[in-house]
Amino acid sequence: MTVVRLLLLLFFLLIRCNLSFSLSENEALVKLKTSLSHAGALDDWVSGSNPCAKRWSGVICFGGIITGLHLSDLGLSGTIDIEALQQLPGLRTISFVNNSFSGPIPELNKLGALKSLLLTHNEFSGEIPNDFFTPMSSLKKAWFSENNFTGKIPESLMQLSHLKELHLEGNQFSGNIPPLKPHKLSSLDLSHNLLEGQIPPSLSAFSASSFANNDRLCGKPLDKDCSSSPLPSPGQDENEDENETPGPASNSAEGNKTMIGFVVLIVIALLISCTLCKSNKKMKDDEFSGLGKENINAVVLSVRGSGSSKKSQSLDNSKKGIGSRRGSSHNSRNGMTDLIMVNDEKGQFGLPDLMKAAAEVLGSGGLGSAYKAIMTNGVSVVVKRMREMNILGRDSFDAEMRRFGRIRHKNILTPLAYHFRKEEKLLVSEYMPKGSLLYVLHGDRGIYHAELNWPTRLKIIKGVANGLGFLHSEYSNYKLPHGNLKSSNVLLDENYEPLLGDYALDQLTNPSHSAQAMFAYKSPEYLTTHQISPKSDVYCFGIIILEIITGKFPSQYLSNGKGGTDVVLWVIQAISKGREQEIIDPEIANTTSNNSVHQMVQMLHIGAACTQNDTTQRLDMREAIRRIEEVSV
Repeated sequence: MTVVRLLLLLFFLLIRCNLSFSLSENEALVKLKTSLSHAGALDDWVSGSNPCAKRWSGVICFGGIITGLHLSDLGLSGTIDIEALQQLPGLRTISFVNNSFSGPIPELNKLGALKSLLLTHNEFSGEIPNDFFTPMSSLKKAWFSENNFTGKIPESLMQLSHLKELHLEGNQFSGNIPPLKPHKLSSLDLSHNLLEGQIPPSLSAFSASSFANNDRLCGKPLDKDCSSSPLPSPGQDENEDENETPGPASNSAEGNKTMIGFVVLIVIALLISCTLCKSNKKMKDDEFSGLGKENINAVVLSVRGSGSSKKSQSLDNSKKGIGSRRGSSHNSRNGMTDLIMVNDEKGQFGLPDLMKAAAEVLGSGGLGSAYKAIMTNGVSVVVKRMREMNILGRDSFDAEMRRFGRIRHKNILTPLAYHFRKEEKLLVSEYMPKGSLLYVLHGDRGIYHAELNWPTRLKIIKGVANGLGFLHSEYSNYKLPHGNLKSSNVLLDENYEPLLGDYALDQLTNPSHSAQAMFAYKSPEYLTTHQISPKSDVYCFGIIILEIITGKFPSQYLSNGKGGTDVVLWVIQAISKGREQEIIDPEIANTTSNNSVHQMVQMLHIGAACTQNDTTQRLDMREAIRRIEEVSV
């Protein structure tokens, strides 16, 4: 009877394997939705419509292919249908941030091509299997903070060679921190767990705040000598019974040989069928192999919030919020740990308002993590947590922030408030619903992207030029008046007017971190001579011009040189051959007049002049603005 049941099970699996890759992406998402509870925010996920063309809530597309699911702040719970997700061959990023999922971690490791997995602020619990992440060799961003995970940190997670961001804070992970494979980590937070033992030397370069509130951890960068208090060695608490003997063998083995042989044949047939299924899926994946580049990963993490009308969960004591840590206090003498307002044009608010606000992780960049929060007065803000700004004391830092707060320029994003602590700073600014230029150019394929006609793109270029020109005047004594100009730091208001963010922070940031995180330090002069100047900003501006005209994601934004297009080299080659028109983004080249195309070619030449390797040949900001103003619609 047992063999019969086994045969029926195998037959069911055979049928399931043959059908498992037959779902369309539309049907797969609808199937995923049915597995979720409280999914009213996904009412536009309906059969028969195109998820990309109709811009379903939380669905991110690139070139008509689903590349990301950003289902944050929607109050979702229930079961995440992994089988449905497997039907999305281009899927590279998943965000379930700030929902109500619970239970063990879902089998998301079956999605081996994922590059970003964000599960922050849920109620996931239990141990994560030690080999869970072995199939996820492409994973670069893993955010599992503020859940209830227990047990040891999986060794397979620490062996991922492409991992750049790892956030496990606010859980109950215990035991030793596993050794880390030679890594590319730029962001790490293991604080507020139950970890113990010596911090691996490969992690000692991170700040002490990355390991805070793990009372039994020792070693660098913590100010705690491991020899001062003996700690249990790895595996000391494991009780393995090495003398366990196997149970008695079945006396009926001989009688079942025939049946077993038949079962073996069925198994072989099943394996062959599943292999064919996987082969078909591999063929599908190959069609979208270009979507695996880091440029897609960079784009989707810059996506703005979902825009859901559902009320987000408040980050109170049960869900620790922005800038908070379990067991920490936000009140001190003279209220110096409160938010300091430097610009009250959007109203007054304090740290308690921020801590009660619904929040959503927007992503993490070189200078820190970014969150969106909605204040009680209805104002949406972006909060950036900066941990590498320890150059200035409180008074000097306050003076710089107040100087920022006095800026009034239509192309500069003026901060609203800041919060000062020695170990980290919070910078608060207004949230721009359209998001960044990076997102609108490369991540969005809806109405925002469709409205990027030539007049709009020229308006953006001129606005960036004017904003940068203002900074070069206002901060003329700085080597880097901006320092981190790139399309992810160009925000767009409702009229596509650009506003520059993340400016003039080089003076506030630890020098070693500036060189690592700021885009100006990728200019040719720094790479060859370690010299920077205001013309390093001009180089960054030139990249933006070329990015806007060609529509290509610049490989210059990436740290590993993989993915994107070397726009500088590409444009130089096109100019040398007189073939500039061939590299203009077809979305604007094919829909405008000959005069407009001539203007685009003019702008390409200006962008090329701004990105000259030789700084003596490179335009200065004043000349760049003059030449840009000569290009009119």
